[in-house]
Amino acid sequence: MLALHGGGRDGLEIHPNLWTGIRLVRGGAGTALVGSHQEIADRIEEYHRLGIDEFILSGYPHLEEAYWFGEGVLPLLAARGLWTPPGAGVDVPRTRAGMMRAMNDRIIAACDGASKGNPGKAAWGWVAADAHGSPERWAAGPLGTATNNVAELTALEELLKATDPSVPLEVRMDSQYAMKAVTTWLPGWKRNGWRTSAGKPVANQELVVAIDTLLAGRDVTFVHVAAHQVGGDALNALADQAATDVAASQEAASSALGSPWPQPDPSRAAAPKAKSKGGARTGTRKTGTGTGGTGRAITAKFPGRCACGRPYAAGEKITKNGSSWGHPECREAVTAG
Repeated sequence: MLALHGGGRDGLEIHPNLWTGIRLVRGGAGTALVGSHQEIADRIEEYHRLGIDEFILSGYPHLEEAYWFGEGVLPLLAARGLWTPPGAGVDVPRTRAGMMRAMNDRIIAACDGASKGNPGKAAWGWVAADAHGSPERWAAGPLGTATNNVAELTALEELLKATDPSVPLEVRMDSQYAMKAVTTWLPGWKRNGWRTSAGKPVANQELVVAIDTLLAGRDVTFVHVAAHQVGGDALNALADQAATDVAASQEAASSALGSPWPQPDPSRAAAPKAKSKGGARTGTRKTGTGTGGTGRAITAKFPGRCACGRPYAAGEKITKNGSSWGHPECREAVTAG
């Protein structure tokens, strides 16, 4: 690899996202893929088209990069048919409502709506993943002419109808209106006889009532994620593209129908906005207190050291604090700084 850069620090990117500078900081390494989730998935797809079917990948630092790759890149590769999650293809018992999983510890999903003109040609879409976030199924349906709020609520309704109510569900969505309607505002609307605090009839009441019925007795956690962000939530990007495509075509599509997976358009993504203290907003029904995005706490599998300088032990809860992992309370300092 020395021949590629001669020990210098100029011209280290020899191909888009292919960096030879890793050899300057880590012995034994030749080149590294460096970029966003979308860019890394694109490069791996290029290698696949060249005939490379298997990869042995390592990261630096290994644990952080393993999580980064697993949470952000693998879902994109799965959506393109380039990676199959372990256990996929095994027959799963079905129930009468078209429920997607009979047994699992959690379903992670995203739903979104699209309306071209608001109101205009509209559609709903959802994507469901396993407990590790690997996409498994998706569906999208046309709504004719409708508002974006109707599309967002319908997407949630369709997702709830398609998932097993006995399995804890995490729903990621970018609509503040739809999430607050079923977590924050709904109790007050019901007390007020389905009228707002201003005494006006609740908009889209029929949909809200249907969703309230579907949520009864279920363990559902709602996580608000930012829409159209570079390196943003991969499931939300898939659900958004599914709804967008069907809004344009006005033809139903889904994995059950054999439709190709939606391909998020990178040109629609913007640079992420600065986060406010506290990370992603969440809401729950019945149980669950999950957080979203990089603020999600995990259990450390190995000991490490936080950016604050203090160590953490295996088994402790840690979160992504900027570019490394560390104590959850230190993440708040990074976010607010």
